[in-house]
Amino acid sequence: MTTTLEIRRPDDWHLHLRDGATLAGVLPASAQAFARAIVMPNLVPPVVTGAQAAAYRDRIRAALPEGARFTPLMTLYLTEETDPEDVVRAHAEGLVTAVKLYPAGATTNSASGVRDFGRVRGVLERMAEAGVPLCVHGEVTDPDIDIFDREAVFIERVLDPMRRATPGLRVVMEHVTTADAVTYVKSAERDLGATITVHHLVINRNHLLAGGIRPHYYCLPVAKRETHRQALREAAVSGDPRFFLGTDSAPHVDAEKETACGCAGIFTAPVALPVLAEVFEAEGALDRLEGFTSRHGPAFYGLPVNEETVTLEKGEATVPPARVETGDGPVTVFDPGFPLHWRLRA
Repeated sequence: MTTTLEIRRPDDWHLHLRDGATLAGVLPASAQAFARAIVMPNLVPPVVTGAQAAAYRDRIRAALPEGARFTPLMTLYLTEETDPEDVVRAHAEGLVTAVKLYPAGATTNSASGVRDFGRVRGVLERMAEAGVPLCVHGEVTDPDIDIFDREAVFIERVLDPMRRATPGLRVVMEHVTTADAVTYVKSAERDLGATITVHHLVINRNHLLAGGIRPHYYCLPVAKRETHRQALREAAVSGDPRFFLGTDSAPHVDAEKETACGCAGIFTAPVALPVLAEVFEAEGALDRLEGFTSRHGPAFYGLPVNEETVTLEKGEATVPPARVETGDGPVTVFDPGFPLHWRLRA
C-alpha cells in the first residue's frame, strides 16, 4: 500500500482570498499547500487597474505568515471600461498574470462585470496580441435560462463565438461543472484550458438539496447532476494537460452563508490536497495527481514547474478543523463527507 507520495509543489489556478481580516485568517491554509495561486479580483470595489492589483498584491504579501513561500499571481477584473493598454502594460511588467471575465451578476461581487460583450472586443484583441490569458466564469445570467443550464448555454452563445472572433486568445474556462464543458475543452487543439475544483469532484446537486438545504455546499456554478460529476472526475484523472487544479476556494464567514440569502462559495483550501489524494486514489490514478496539481497549469500559463516538492502521507483517518477563525468571524471548512487518510507532511 502506498503510504507516501512526493510531488512537485502544487499551484492553485483559481483562488479567492478576500481582504482585510478574512484575508489574514484564510491565507495561511493556501500558503501552506501551494506555491502560487491565481488570485481573483472580485473585491468591493473590484481590482480593475494595474495600480490596484499592485496594492492588493502588497496586502496579500503583508498578510503572509513569517517564512511562508507563496506567490500571489494577480488578475484584473474585466469591465466594459477596461483600458487595454493598462492591461498589456501590467502583464508585460509581470504585475498581472491574467484578466478575469465575470458576466454581470454571475456570482459573488460580479455586479461590475460584462453585460455587452461587444464592448470588450478591443480589450480581448489586444490581449490576444500580447499573450494575456483570459480566465472566464462561464455562465450566462439570463433569467430565462435554468441555473443548471447556464454553463452549457454560455459555451454556445458567448464563449465559442468569442474565441472564433479572437484567434490566439488564450482562455481558461474556470471551475467547469458539466460534461458539456469537458467535451468542449477536449475539442480545442490549442489556446483553451479548464480548471476543476476540489468540491465539484466530490459533490453533486443532491448534496446541496436532498434532505434539506446545505448552505456550505452552495457555490456558483452550482453543483450539477451525478453524470456531470463523473465527467469531471474522468477529466481530472485522465492526464489530459488541458485540465488542471483551480480550487475556487471561496471563504465567507458563517453569518453570510447561514442566512435566508446565503453567499455562494465553498472554502476548501485547508483540505484541498488531502481530498484530491483520496479522489485520485479512488480512481486508481495517484500517479497522475502531480500532473493535475503541479504540471498542467504552469504549462498552460507558460511558467516553470516548481522545483520544490511536497510529501503527502497516508495513515489513520484525520479530522480536519471544522472552521477557521478570522477577525471577521468563523469560516466553515469543506466537509467532503468521507474520512481523510491523506495529509500534507508539515
